[in-house]
Amino acid sequence: VQLQASGGGLVQPGGSLRLSCAASGSIFSINYMGWYRQAPGKQRELVAGIISGGLTNYADSVKGRFTVSRDNAKNTVFLQMNSLKPEDTAVYYCNAEIRTGWNTRSADYWGQGTQVTVSS
Repeated sequence: VQLQASGGGLVQPGGSLRLSCAASGSIFSINYMGWYRQAPGKQRELVAGIISGGLTNYADSVKGRFTVSRDNAKNTVFLQMNSLKPEDTAVYYCNAEIRTGWNTRSADYWGQGTQVTVSS
């Protein structure tokens, strides 16, 4: 199983970016998909997550600005980031809880990370 993230880049304050993360490989089901970020010198933190039924959760710092969504048919999670601030600068990682078979337990998988830089 692999998670491939894309969509990072450099954007000015107030701008927008859309991140995507596609899971591929031997996938039976995906319960949770989410995004974390890690800024230099800081611990990795949860940004937003979504379960298969559509229920979402967000870090307080991004509520009202970021929107997480998923395409279950394509095993893909998205993060629409609006009104970006310099403090959103970080490496963003996608995460998913994936079962590879009907009789297996979920395991955590991580993408490779994509850099988001918010600067004028």
